[in-house]
Amino acid sequence: MLTLADAIEGLTGARVEAASRWVITEGSIDSRTAKPGALFIALPGERADGHDYVAAAFQQGTVAALVKRSVDSAAPLVDLRQPFDPAALAVFETLPDGPVCLLVDDPLQGLQQIAGFWRRKMNVRVIGITGSVGKSTTKEVVTEVLSQRFQTLKNVGNLNNEIGLPLTLLSLTEVYERVVLEMGFYVIGEIKFLCDLALPSVGVVTNIGTVHAERAGSQDSIAQGKSELVKALPAAPEGVAILNYDDLRVRDMASKTQAQVFYYGLDPRADLWADQVEGRGLDGIRFRLHYQGETLYLNVPMIGRHSVHTALRAAAVGLVEGLNWLEIINGLQSGSSQLRLVAVRAECGALLLDDTYNASPESVLAALNLLEELYGRKIAVLGDMLELGQYEAQGHEMAGIRAAEVVDILVTVGDRARMIADAAHRAGLAAAAIIPLETTEQATDWLKQQLQPRDVVLVKGSRGMRMDRVISALERDQ
Repeated sequence: MLTLADAIEGLTGARVEAASRWVITEGSIDSRTAKPGALFIALPGERADGHDYVAAAFQQGTVAALVKRSVDSAAPLVDLRQPFDPAALAVFETLPDGPVCLLVDDPLQGLQQIAGFWRRKMNVRVIGITGSVGKSTTKEVVTEVLSQRFQTLKNVGNLNNEIGLPLTLLSLTEVYERVVLEMGFYVIGEIKFLCDLALPSVGVVTNIGTVHAERAGSQDSIAQGKSELVKALPAAPEGVAILNYDDLRVRDMASKTQAQVFYYGLDPRADLWADQVEGRGLDGIRFRLHYQGETLYLNVPMIGRHSVHTALRAAAVGLVEGLNWLEIINGLQSGSSQLRLVAVRAECGALLLDDTYNASPESVLAALNLLEELYGRKIAVLGDMLELGQYEAQGHEMAGIRAAEVVDILVTVGDRARMIADAAHRAGLAAAAIIPLETTEQATDWLKQQLQPRDVVLVKGSRGMRMDRVISALERDQ
C-alpha cells in the first residue's frame, strides 16, 4: 500500500518511516470527487486553480496535497522543494495525524515522480495500449480477459495522458498482477514518457488513423509517435509487441522493437486471425478464429463488424499472458465491455445509436457499417470531425461517400460536416434526403418532428460538437 513515506521518497530520494502512518489509496485532481485517503494534486487549470480547493479536498478526507505555494488551509506545510533539505523530514516525527501539504516545485511533475517510483516497487506486468481508434474499448476487453485469471488494474475512463496515467499508478497495490493502461498521444515523445513511468512488458497497437492530425501532423508522424510504445518494450521473451497486421503502418513497427512480435488481423499470415465475420446488429458479431492450426467459432457481444479486431487484440493478450481458450472466451463474452456505442429508445420508439463520445473518419465509417446492418429507416446525424489537420477534407468526404451508400436520410451539424453532405450528394444521395444544419438544437428539433417508430438513428461527432445533447433531448425517460 502506498504511504506518504513512499511519496516523499519518490520526490526526494530520502525516506522517513514516521510518514508511513499516512496511507494513500489513490490520487485526485478534483476536490469534488476526492475520496478519503487520496493524495490531492493541486494543478492550475484554464478555469480554476487546484490550490484554491485544497481545503475542500481535505474536508473530503484526503490525507495530503501536493502544492507549489502556500494555501488557505490549517494543514502543516512541509517544504520538499529542490535543493532539498533532509532536515525538513524531521517534522513528521512530531506531526499529529491529519492532512499535510507537501510543497514541491511542480505538483504535476511531483505526481509523475511518485507514480514512477511506486511503479518500480511493484512486481507487476503492464500491458500498454495505443492507436488512433479503439484504444478504450480494447483496454476494457483486455481487462475482462485478463481478469479471468489475474487481479487486474486499468486506467478508468480517459485517464490516458501525462496526468491520468500516473494517477492510475498511484492506485497500484501488491494485490494486482496485471495492469492495463491506455496511452493517449498528441505529440512526439508523449508515449515514450508514459512508458518511462509505466514500464510496459506488452504493447498493443490498434491502428494508425487521422484523429489528432491537426496537432500531431501527418499519419507518418502519428505512426512515429505510436511506435514509441513498441520501442520501449523489453527484449523477447519478456517483451511482446501485439501488432495489427491489416494496418501497414502498424505492421511495419515490427522493425522498431526488440520484443517478440505477435500479429493479429484478418489476414491468414497473421499469428491470430479471423474470417467469416458476420455482423448481427445489436446482437453482436460472429466469426471464426484461427491460431496455430486450431479453429474456433465465436459469438461475442461487441457491436459492429469492426469489433472483430478488438476481440482479436484481447485474445492475443490473453494468449501471450498464458491464458487458456476457456478463460479467453469467457472474457470476450462477458458483455460488459462495449463502451462507446449505446443503443437507447426515443419517445416515439425509434432506436438511437449513441456514439457521441468522439469521432474520426475511421470510427464514423465503422459506425455507418453498423447502421447498415440494422433494419428500419436509417438516419445518420453526423457532426464536425475536429483536429483532422491536413486530412479534414478527405476525412469528411470519406464519411459522406459511405453515408450515401447506407442512409435514407443524412443530417449534418456544423460547418465542416457540410463537406459530408456535399460528398454524399455527389455520391448519389438525393438532395431531399440531406439536411445540413448548424447546431445540435436544430438537429434535435428536426428529429422531434420527423422521427418515426421504426427509424434507426446514428448520432456521432467530435466531442467538442456536444452531439450527446441530441441524445439527451430525445431519449425516452426510463
